[in-house]
Amino acid sequence: MIRSATISDAAMIAAIYNHYVGSTTITFEEQAVDVDEMAQRISSVGAQLPWFAFERDGQVLGYAYATPWRVRSAYRFSVESTVYVARDCVGQGIGRQLYAALIDELRRRQLQVVIGGIAQPNDASVALHELLGFEKVAMFKRVGRKFDQWIDVGYWELQIG
Repeated sequence: MIRSATISDAAMIAAIYNHYVGSTTITFEEQAVDVDEMAQRISSVGAQLPWFAFERDGQVLGYAYATPWRVRSAYRFSVESTVYVARDCVGQGIGRQLYAALIDELRRRQLQVVIGGIAQPNDASVALHELLGFEKVAMFKRVGRKFDQWIDVGYWELQIG
């Protein structure tokens, strides 16, 4: 079931995310996010843009949300999207379902552009974005450093307006 995330989901969402923080270069965050911080993020994002959770048998197995692309008012019709799935549930279609629900809601809100930033390499995320119609529009070289390695970030966009 896909539903709006709430602050009561913060512990499960933090657990999903912190796996990626601690063991991958998919996120540039380098310190684990505690439950209170995750609750604050859910609350602040969810006040203006959608944040969805995928729940099965009372467990959150993935989440997706959108944040403003930039702060200046002319950017108000563009958002950046994020999706994470619990490591033992990858490949089950949860990310695709979450992302499709997020895009539908963003379209309903009359937004124009969804932007996905993907740390490279990440073939699974690239495939997901392209499956949903995103097109690669940029590649920034060596813009992040984590685990003593330089990381490139590609950007994919989806025109939904």
